[in-house]
Amino acid sequence: MNVLLLGSGGREHALAWKLAQSPLMGAFFALPGNPGIAEFATCFDGVPLDDHDAIVTLCLAEKIDLVVVGPEAPLVDGIADRLISEGIAVFGPRRVAAQLEGSKLFTKELCKAHAIPTAAFGRFTDVEGARAFVQHHGAPIVLKADGLMAGKGVIVAMTLDEALAGIDEVFAMGGAGTEILIEEFLEGEEVSFFCLVDGETVLPFGSAQDHKRAFDNDEGPNTGGMGAYSPAPVFTAEMERRTLHEIVKPTARALADAASPFRGVLFAGLMITSEGPKLIEYNVRFGDPECQVLMMRMEGDLLPLLAAVATGRLEDQPVPLKPDAAISVVMATKGYPGAYGKGSRIGGLEAAETIPGVKVFHAGTRRSGEDIVANGGRVLNVTAVGANVAEARERAYDAVARIDWPEGFCRHDIAWRALAG
Repeated sequence: MNVLLLGSGGREHALAWKLAQSPLMGAFFALPGNPGIAEFATCFDGVPLDDHDAIVTLCLAEKIDLVVVGPEAPLVDGIADRLISEGIAVFGPRRVAAQLEGSKLFTKELCKAHAIPTAAFGRFTDVEGARAFVQHHGAPIVLKADGLMAGKGVIVAMTLDEALAGIDEVFAMGGAGTEILIEEFLEGEEVSFFCLVDGETVLPFGSAQDHKRAFDNDEGPNTGGMGAYSPAPVFTAEMERRTLHEIVKPTARALADAASPFRGVLFAGLMITSEGPKLIEYNVRFGDPECQVLMMRMEGDLLPLLAAVATGRLEDQPVPLKPDAAISVVMATKGYPGAYGKGSRIGGLEAAETIPGVKVFHAGTRRSGEDIVANGGRVLNVTAVGANVAEARERAYDAVARIDWPEGFCRHDIAWRALAG
């Protein structure tokens, strides 16, 4: 099979690494890719991900059999619809089904209509109505801007003053025409749960937990994710059974019944409450950095699974995951998630990967001559697999110590919940 992978981050490097192991792989291309992905695929960096016509032209010229879409924005923008109209198979949902991530309100209304457990909510297009709702319900409370906000559209307000100030902030984030979602605050432990869905068949792909705060002890501002580990101990077999029965399968059924079947990976962000699992939000792609730990745990061939999803031929059989644990530590440029510099040289990458079970995925790098340099906020995903979380964590941090990058930083407590338990 000739394959085109869309994206340039650590998630896409992990997918490329796993896909390239397939004996079914023919020509492999990536757009735009990164220096890590370039080890496995021919990278095209001159075509923007929002130029659908150019992507179609590339697919036809290279006789692409399958397009694997990494990030969410092209899916919400309808890239799958455009490619499918040209007879090109796509791993990733069409525009309407991608609204599960593209519109938080779309998801909440679907949950309400189909009795899917989630936080109670209100929706508002005006500041006055939102303020009245918050003053009536009090705090803590959660404020969300509708639409894709690059992880910045959510405020967890612990006091009434924070909530009232947050309403103005969220409306400002979204600009004109913003609709705001206000949710009850759920208490419990968060889990990321992934399922492959081909419209009807739902196949679990494992659980993970990530770390959003920038610094140790869950301090500092929220980020795109500073690390992850898999599996999540709190997500027991019973929690998985309930999540499938109460949340994921009803969602897939509702979309199929509405003639908008979901084909891709459905990422359920869950809160495990005293009443059981409740949906926080859906994403319509693999998480980042959760994808990295899932790829490290997966045994067998990823490519035929993704092709089966894209063509509606997924079989109801378990995804082969190692019983081992995996952990990914994000190394970011100092200053992230605020202002940060670019261009600092990174050394020691080969030395880090000499540790058994370690793979360093590139998330925000570029090549400058013979050097690899930082080109983003989150730059590396130092990922390790081990017999248990403790062993995986030891290997990951041993690898971090071998990377020579004074301008970078990381958290040193990834997977603390699993080890504390």
